[in-house]
Amino acid sequence: MNVPGLDLPRLADHLERIGLTRGPLTAEVIHGGKSNLTYIVRDESRTLVVRRPPLGHVLATAHDMSREYRVMSALQDTPVPVPATYHLCQDPDVIGADFYVMEFVSGGQPPITPALARDLTDVLAALHSIDPASVGLADFGRPDGFLNRQVTRWKRQLDASRSREVAGIDELHARLARAVPDSGSPAIVHGDFKLGNTLIEDGRLKAVLDWEMSTLGDPFTDLALFLLYGDFAMLDTGFAADTGDLAAHYAKASGRDLSRLGWYIGLACFKLAVIAEGIHFRYTQGLTVGDGFAEIGGTVEPLVERGLREVE
Repeated sequence: MNVPGLDLPRLADHLERIGLTRGPLTAEVIHGGKSNLTYIVRDESRTLVVRRPPLGHVLATAHDMSREYRVMSALQDTPVPVPATYHLCQDPDVIGADFYVMEFVSGGQPPITPALARDLTDVLAALHSIDPASVGLADFGRPDGFLNRQVTRWKRQLDASRSREVAGIDELHARLARAVPDSGSPAIVHGDFKLGNTLIEDGRLKAVLDWEMSTLGDPFTDLALFLLYGDFAMLDTGFAADTGDLAAHYAKASGRDLSRLGWYIGLACFKLAVIAEGIHFRYTQGLTVGDGFAEIGGTVEPLVERGLREVE
């Protein structure tokens, strides 16, 4: 079986050597993700999930397997549901890239209900309430200067992925840089919290996935991105709940002041625009795996336009 990005014979030898599987493996790509590659891997008796970076054009720091593995391992016994983690491999001789192995959790992303949207908001507030030191993540990031680094980082990522002119995107960066808020208490941030990065079954949130951009930082960056995904259904599965109500629900659950939320939504627009532009670049180079990439480039300018309005 030929599976892009996964050398099954080498993977089978490696996983059998460490006692996770036995014998030959089969694998399939889990479609829907636009960044790291995710596979369902099976032997005769067990089903696991393997994650690795995307093929080809990979931006530095954007696809760190060890970060995902570490934060999910740390959150095992908290109110934030995550899959069990089994193995991190940083030997490129196995499949040609770092990868990790985790539990297979059943579920999907059904149409969201107002109750489920509130549940997601509660989980986000719960994540932001966890003391990083209490789960071994005191050194997981550098909260001081976090927002300034975010503005700089996403500009750097944009410059690394430029393949065309995007109206207004440099002006959005400039406006963000001129008005960076003072961050409050730092928190564990997911970095891309949305319905599409969760597994839902029977109306219940079973797992939060895709922790590749997690760190310690300003929790409003998570909230703004979550709300923005609700308004841009073309980027996720959309919400059946008013995002203003969700913001108020988060404020009540977390006890945090949302008075500067507009700036954070502007930053979320810039970040998603840069990510979409990077995916568009990989798509034009023929380096994407799966369906749904052709339309991603069309989301960039609407995001920039929304960001410019929010920062004003």
